[in-house]
Amino acid sequence: MRRASVRGGLVVTGLMVVTVFLWSTPFLWTLVASFRPDNSGGIHMASLLPDYTPTLANFIEALESGDFAVYYLNTAIVAFGILAVQIVTISLAGYAFARLEFPGRDVIFYVFLLQLMLVPPILIVPNLRMIVDLGLYNTLLGVMLPYFASAFGTFLMRQTFRQIPRDFEEAATIDGARWWQVLWHVLLPMAKPGLVAFSLVSLMAHWNEFLWPLMVLNEPSKQTLTVGLASFALGTEGGKEWGLLAAGTLLVMLPLLALFAVFQRQFINSFMFSGLKG
Repeated sequence: MRRASVRGGLVVTGLMVVTVFLWSTPFLWTLVASFRPDNSGGIHMASLLPDYTPTLANFIEALESGDFAVYYLNTAIVAFGILAVQIVTISLAGYAFARLEFPGRDVIFYVFLLQLMLVPPILIVPNLRMIVDLGLYNTLLGVMLPYFASAFGTFLMRQTFRQIPRDFEEAATIDGARWWQVLWHVLLPMAKPGLVAFSLVSLMAHWNEFLWPLMVLNEPSKQTLTVGLASFALGTEGGKEWGLLAAGTLLVMLPLLALFAVFQRQFINSFMFSGLKG
């Protein structure tokens, strides 16, 4: 019985290793190819084994060829600007749905969640018309505006607030605190794990956003990293300089990889804390 259990564990471990390898193959190739010299062409470019002397030439050329400093700045403005507003909106909406009593609260909440079932491209045309009507076309604010409210964030904060005992809130109310003081000084500090979880998800999603910025922005000086990378790829001799493309792609990925590496434990613990219970 014990041997069968050990055998089964080895099989599961082997399957997990194979799955991880297959899943990470594109990243491994990008990492190897980005350090591969220009003269390592042909079939050797497909190899995952670094059979060469590593070089930073591809990174240097990518930084010189593409305006990555501007792309980084624009992307940071968009991603962190969206997150800053979202923290306010999802906290207020989550508090309203979790703590306030008003007619039709649950119905409104479930209708609000319907947008989670919509495929984002469906909303591109109406959102684009709205951005044009507001005079925000070809602006970073135009890229940010449709994301200022988040159904997922509201849902997460509602669930997080509902798990916090009302005793803390009632004690603050007895001491004379108003609702916004209770929210700011009591609920939000206790909901920090949920906020961290949402922040990581939001930053990763909007850092990687491609289609919407592509539709809204048409000036190179306002492009984000993903759109700038696409333009950069078109300019690398028809996309044949694989090492250069890999280096550019890695430059886009590095901040997210660093963010996840630093906050990996908080990311997992945050979702375990929030629990998404009813």
